Amino acid sequence: MPRLFVALEIPREAALSMSLLRGGLHGARWIDVENYHITLRFIGDVDAPTADELINALDRVRRPEFTLSLVGMGSFGSKKPHSIWAGVSASPDLIALQAEIERICQRLRLKPDPRKFTPHVTLGRLRGARVEDVVDYLSARSNFFTDPFPVSRFVVLSSRESVGGGPYVTEEAYPLTAGFPPQPAIHAASSSSGRY
Repeated sequence: MPRLFVALEIPREAALSMSLLRGGLHGARWIDVENYHITLRFIGDVDAPTADELINALDRVRRPEFTLSLVGMGSFGSKKPHSIWAGVSASPDLIALQAEIERICQRLRLKPDPRKFTPHVTLGRLRGARVEDVVDYLSARSNFFTDPFPVSRFVVLSSRESVGGGPYVTEEAYPLTAGFPPQPAIHAASSSSGRY
Protein backbone atom coordinates (compact mmCIF):
# COMPACT_ATOMS: atom_id res chain seq x y z
CA MET A 1 0.00 0.00 0.00
CA PRO A 2 1.52 3.35 -0.97
CA ARG A 3 1.98 6.14 1.53
CA LEU A 4 0.53 9.39 0.15
CA PHE A 5 1.21 13.04 0.84
CA VAL A 6 0.48 16.37 -0.81
CA ALA A 7 3.52 18.48 -1.60
CA LEU A 8 5.20 21.25 -3.53
CA GLU A 9 8.10 20.37 -5.79
CA ILE A 10 11.46 22.10 -5.54
CA PRO A 11 12.88 23.44 -8.82
CA ARG A 12 16.27 22.25 -10.00
CA GLU A 13 18.22 25.45 -9.22
CA ALA A 14 16.98 25.59 -5.61
CA ALA A 15 17.57 21.85 -5.19
CA LEU A 16 21.15 22.20 -6.42
CA SER A 17 21.73 25.03 -3.93
CA MET A 18 20.49 22.78 -1.11
CA SER A 19 22.63 19.88 -2.31
CA LEU A 20 25.71 21.94 -1.43
CA LEU A 21 24.64 21.77 2.23
CA ARG A 22 25.13 18.00 2.32
CA GLY A 23 28.07 16.68 4.31
CA GLY A 24 29.96 17.78 7.37
CA LEU A 25 27.66 16.26 9.99
CA HIS A 26 28.36 12.86 11.53
CA GLY A 27 25.25 10.67 11.80
CA ALA A 28 23.37 12.34 8.93
CA ARG A 29 21.76 10.35 6.13
CA TRP A 30 21.23 12.89 3.34
CA ILE A 31 18.07 12.95 1.24
CA ASP A 32 18.61 12.48 -2.51
CA VAL A 33 18.31 15.79 -4.35
CA GLU A 34 15.50 14.55 -6.61
CA ASN A 35 13.39 13.82 -3.52
CA TYR A 36 13.42 17.36 -2.06
CA HIS A 37 9.90 18.72 -1.52
CA ILE A 38 7.73 20.78 0.82
CA THR A 39 5.04 18.61 2.43
CA LEU A 40 1.66 20.35 2.58
CA ARG A 41 -0.27 17.45 4.11
CA PHE A 42 0.84 13.95 5.09
CA ILE A 43 -1.95 11.48 4.27
CA GLY A 44 -0.36 8.16 5.14
CA ASP A 45 -1.35 4.66 4.09
CA VAL A 46 -4.83 4.61 2.55
CA ASP A 47 -6.78 2.15 0.45
CA ALA A 48 -7.33 2.69 -3.29
CA PRO A 49 -10.93 4.03 -3.01
CA THR A 50 -9.85 6.61 -0.41
CA ALA A 51 -6.85 7.59 -2.55
CA ASP A 52 -9.12 8.10 -5.57
CA GLU A 53 -11.55 10.15 -3.47
CA LEU A 54 -8.68 12.39 -2.36
CA ILE A 55 -7.34 12.73 -5.93
CA ASN A 56 -10.80 13.83 -7.13
CA ALA A 57 -11.45 16.17 -4.20
CA LEU A 58 -8.17 18.04 -4.66
CA ASP A 59 -9.29 18.84 -8.20
CA ARG A 60 -11.57 21.50 -6.65
CA VAL A 61 -8.67 23.58 -5.31
CA ARG A 62 -8.49 26.96 -7.04
CA ARG A 63 -5.53 29.00 -5.84
CA PRO A 64 -3.22 31.48 -7.59
CA GLU A 65 0.39 30.87 -8.49
CA PHE A 66 2.88 32.39 -6.05
CA THR A 67 6.60 32.59 -5.37
CA LEU A 68 8.68 31.14 -2.55
CA SER A 69 12.28 31.14 -1.52
CA LEU A 70 14.15 28.89 0.86
CA VAL A 71 15.84 30.65 3.72
CA GLY A 72 17.66 29.54 6.86
CA MET A 73 18.13 26.11 8.36
CA GLY A 74 17.07 24.25 11.45
CA SER A 75 16.52 20.86 13.03
CA PHE A 76 13.66 18.93 14.56
CA GLY A 77 14.17 17.25 17.92
CA SER A 78 15.81 19.75 20.26
CA LYS A 79 17.36 17.36 22.80
CA LYS A 80 17.73 14.47 20.36
CA PRO A 81 17.89 15.94 16.83
CA HIS A 82 16.38 13.63 14.21
CA SER A 83 16.33 15.76 11.04
CA ILE A 84 17.93 18.79 9.38
CA TRP A 85 15.85 21.10 7.20
CA ALA A 86 15.91 24.24 5.07
CA GLY A 87 13.28 26.84 5.92
CA VAL A 88 10.65 28.38 3.64
CA SER A 89 9.98 32.11 3.33
CA ALA A 90 6.75 33.42 4.87
CA SER A 91 3.91 33.26 2.33
CA PRO A 92 0.19 33.94 2.90
CA ASP A 93 -0.53 32.10 -0.38
CA LEU A 94 1.29 29.00 0.85
CA ILE A 95 -0.61 29.06 4.16
CA ALA A 96 -3.95 29.51 2.35
CA LEU A 97 -3.21 26.60 -0.02
CA GLN A 98 -2.23 24.32 2.84
CA ALA A 99 -5.34 25.29 4.84
CA GLU A 100 -7.64 24.48 1.91
CA ILE A 101 -5.98 21.10 1.43
CA GLU A 102 -6.36 20.45 5.16
CA ARG A 103 -10.10 21.26 5.00
CA ILE A 104 -10.53 18.81 2.11
CA CYS A 105 -8.73 16.10 4.08
CA GLN A 106 -10.93 16.71 7.12
CA ARG A 107 -14.08 16.50 4.98
CA LEU A 108 -12.83 13.11 3.76
CA ARG A 109 -12.32 12.10 7.42
CA LEU A 110 -8.64 11.43 6.89
CA LYS A 111 -6.61 10.99 10.05
CA PRO A 112 -5.36 14.44 11.10
CA ASP A 113 -1.66 15.18 11.21
CA PRO A 114 -0.89 15.94 14.87
CA ARG A 115 2.05 18.18 13.95
CA LYS A 116 1.62 21.90 13.33
CA PHE A 117 2.27 22.85 9.71
CA THR A 118 5.85 24.11 9.50
CA PRO A 119 6.89 24.53 5.87
CA HIS A 120 10.37 23.13 5.29
CA VAL A 121 12.49 20.90 3.05
CA THR A 122 14.06 17.94 4.84
CA LEU A 123 17.72 17.67 3.87
CA GLY A 124 18.83 14.81 6.07
CA ARG A 125 17.76 12.42 8.78
CA LEU A 126 19.94 12.04 11.85
CA ARG A 127 20.91 9.02 13.90
CA GLY A 128 23.23 9.42 16.84
CA ALA A 129 24.21 12.99 15.97
CA ARG A 130 25.44 15.00 18.94
CA VAL A 131 23.50 18.17 19.75
CA GLU A 132 26.72 20.22 19.76
CA ASP A 133 27.62 18.98 16.27
CA VAL A 134 24.15 19.84 14.96
CA VAL A 135 24.35 23.34 16.48
CA ASP A 136 27.78 23.88 14.89
CA TYR A 137 26.58 22.59 11.52
CA LEU A 138 23.52 24.86 11.53
CA SER A 139 25.34 27.97 12.73
CA ALA A 140 27.92 27.63 9.95
CA ARG A 141 25.08 27.59 7.37
CA SER A 142 22.61 30.00 8.99
CA ASN A 143 22.76 32.46 6.08
CA PHE A 144 21.48 29.94 3.52
CA PHE A 145 18.93 31.25 1.02
CA THR A 146 17.79 30.69 -2.55
CA ASP A 147 16.47 33.08 -5.15
CA PRO A 148 12.66 33.23 -5.28
CA PHE A 149 11.06 30.60 -7.52
CA PRO A 150 7.54 30.28 -8.94
CA VAL A 151 5.10 27.73 -7.53
CA SER A 152 2.72 26.80 -10.33
CA ARG A 153 1.34 23.47 -9.10
CA PHE A 154 1.06 21.08 -6.20
CA VAL A 155 1.25 17.30 -6.38
CA VAL A 156 0.21 14.10 -4.67
CA LEU A 157 3.28 11.95 -4.08
CA SER A 158 3.52 8.34 -3.02
CA SER A 159 6.29 6.40 -1.40
CA ARG A 160 6.78 2.74 -0.70
CA GLU A 161 7.81 1.48 2.73
CA SER A 162 11.46 2.38 3.17
CA VAL A 163 13.80 3.96 5.66
CA GLY A 164 12.41 7.36 4.59
CA GLY A 165 13.42 10.01 2.12
CA GLY A 166 12.11 8.46 -1.11
CA PRO A 167 11.97 7.38 -3.78
CA TYR A 168 8.75 9.30 -4.45
CA VAL A 169 6.34 8.93 -7.35
CA THR A 170 4.10 11.75 -8.58
CA GLU A 171 0.59 10.30 -8.64
CA GLU A 172 -1.25 13.47 -9.68
CA ALA A 173 -0.45 17.15 -10.33
CA TYR A 174 -2.76 20.14 -9.90
CA PRO A 175 -1.95 23.46 -11.54
CA LEU A 176 -2.35 26.72 -9.70
CA THR A 177 -3.95 29.50 -11.72
CA ALA A 178 -1.95 32.35 -13.22
CA GLY A 179 -4.72 34.77 -12.18
CA PHE A 180 -8.36 35.02 -11.24
CA PRO A 181 -10.95 34.05 -12.21
CA PRO A 182 -9.53 30.53 -11.82
CA GLN A 183 -9.28 28.28 -14.83
CA PRO A 184 -10.37 24.61 -14.81
CA ALA A 185 -7.69 22.29 -13.45
CA ILE A 186 -5.81 20.10 -15.90
CA HIS A 187 -4.12 17.02 -14.50
CA ALA A 188 -0.66 15.93 -15.55
CA ALA A 189 -1.74 12.31 -15.19
CA SER A 190 -5.12 10.64 -15.16
CA SER A 191 -6.50 9.01 -12.05
CA SER A 192 -7.46 5.37 -11.97
CA SER A 193 -8.50 3.21 -9.06
CA GLY A 194 -6.17 0.35 -10.02
CA ARG A 195 -3.03 2.46 -9.72
CA TYR A 196 -2.39 2.07 -6.01
